[in-house]
Amino acid sequence: MSDVPSSRPTRSGRRSDKPFFLVMGGISSCFVILILLLLLADLRFTSLADFRDALSKPEIRAAFRLTLLTCSAAAIMSLWVATPLAYVLSRYRFPGRWLIDTLVDIPIVLPPLVMGLSLLILFHLTIGDWQLERFLRDRVGFPVTYKVPAVILAQFSVACAFAVRTMRVTFDQIDPRVEDVARTLGCTRSQAFLQIALPQAWRGMIAATTIAWARALGEFGPILVFAGATRMRTEVLSTTVFLELSIGELDAAVAVSLLMVAMAVVVLLILRLLGTGLSD
Repeated sequence: MSDVPSSRPTRSGRRSDKPFFLVMGGISSCFVILILLLLLADLRFTSLADFRDALSKPEIRAAFRLTLLTCSAAAIMSLWVATPLAYVLSRYRFPGRWLIDTLVDIPIVLPPLVMGLSLLILFHLTIGDWQLERFLRDRVGFPVTYKVPAVILAQFSVACAFAVRTMRVTFDQIDPRVEDVARTLGCTRSQAFLQIALPQAWRGMIAATTIAWARALGEFGPILVFAGATRMRTEVLSTTVFLELSIGELDAAVAVSLLMVAMAVVVLLILRLLGTGLSD
């Protein structure tokens, strides 16, 4: 008697789902295993002593402090810009809306080095006798290029796009009829936004801020081109990895990389614990 094939209909008349789950699980597990192997390789390569020695360097500790400062500033700026922009894109239909929606996505798909080069050109482009960087430096007393503000601006220019997308999805999921009812009862548009829409969007705001912070943490190309990687001045953790590799300090580079991985994991855990729904 021949063996019964697994795809043969069961007593209920349905074929077995095992082949489907085996194929889907096998394909899906490839990427998960790759990420796991990358982390295990980093952990296997370095040691606790290497990690401690790297973090004891004053330049790396300064880069860590600057990273916390600039990522937080970029994330807060991203939330301030993303919330009204995403609300307008979600609630209103107007001429040129598709163009604005497309422009918002450009930092996401643009190569990082191109973003940094574009920022550098913007601040140093001479129009007649006027130049933005010269104006900020001489008239305002606030130079940007190759300074800490350049780090924040480079991080913000990319992180804000992700914050806008997150807030856009958030407002799309909020029923606008409640705001319409509030307006019929005498609320202005600003009151409906501040008192109705914004309180319902708090989960999305936390998610947008956290995602923007994590995205700013991983920025490298724009920072390197627009802000440079001067130690104790504009060096952040992402450029620290590059600098340590350039002088042959592979152990320190891996240690800093693991520190950034740990910070990213903390960000993801915050998202899960706050129940933003991103894990679904």
